[in-house]
Amino acid sequence: MTASIISGKQVSEDIRAGIAAKVKELAAKGVTPGLAVVLVGEDPASQVYVRNKEKACHDLGYYSEVHRLPATTTQEDLLALVDKLNKQDTIDGILVQLPLPGHIDEKAVVNAIAVDKDVDGFHPVNVGNLVIGDDSLLPCTPAGVIELIKRTGLELAGKHAVVIGRSNIVGKPVSLLLQRENATVTMCHSRTIGMADIARQADILVVAIGRANFIDASYVKPGAVVIDVGMNRLDTGKLAGDVDFESVKEVSGPITPVPGGVGPMTITMLMQNTLIAAKRHHGLA
Repeated sequence: MTASIISGKQVSEDIRAGIAAKVKELAAKGVTPGLAVVLVGEDPASQVYVRNKEKACHDLGYYSEVHRLPATTTQEDLLALVDKLNKQDTIDGILVQLPLPGHIDEKAVVNAIAVDKDVDGFHPVNVGNLVIGDDSLLPCTPAGVIELIKRTGLELAGKHAVVIGRSNIVGKPVSLLLQRENATVTMCHSRTIGMADIARQADILVVAIGRANFIDASYVKPGAVVIDVGMNRLDTGKLAGDVDFESVKEVSGPITPVPGGVGPMTITMLMQNTLIAAKRHHGLA
């Protein structure tokens, strides 16, 4: 059996088409979604991410600002910029690109972003709302994962989902969003005993551990949906996920490739969050 491929690129394009239509509706009411991205230092991967976000804003007709600050920027100066953006009426969403230089407290910076402009979904209030099931701006990658699963046509309610990885960025929020969809969720991590046996029970397997090609076919129940959140660069320079795609696709049902699976969804969900924030900001939600 050869699995069907879940194209994050295609799903992302479909969602962006819907966003573009809504942006035109807002424009007729004099509203343009605005996103500010703050980059501190010159981390190469971060620079690529920021350029991609800038392009997405341009393509969708958003107002955007990119604040590129030197690595020597003080925490005080960064917090002052965040405060300014919190008060700026043309800005609906603020994203501070992580990681930050070691001398800056990431938690203090995330906490300083206004809750209603926290389009990354990392502010403790938004995280708390996610936990208790209240309305909030959702973290982008986990929201993208759920969207990809839904696009397979699988009914999540009552299904057994296994999430491998318990990070605050992906694993924990994905498990909460799966529970919100009435899936039964098991979380595995580095201390889990018998992980392959547990994973083989999954109707939906989500992997986010940062270990290239770690999950092979022995972890996968025939026909299971497999979502690979991993993004690892091999010595050859190629990108690989946490799932050994070639072996797993012979067993699984729908599966995301790397690259081209979850990756394209992250920025698209950021654009969606910014649209939601803009509508709320202007009383149009």
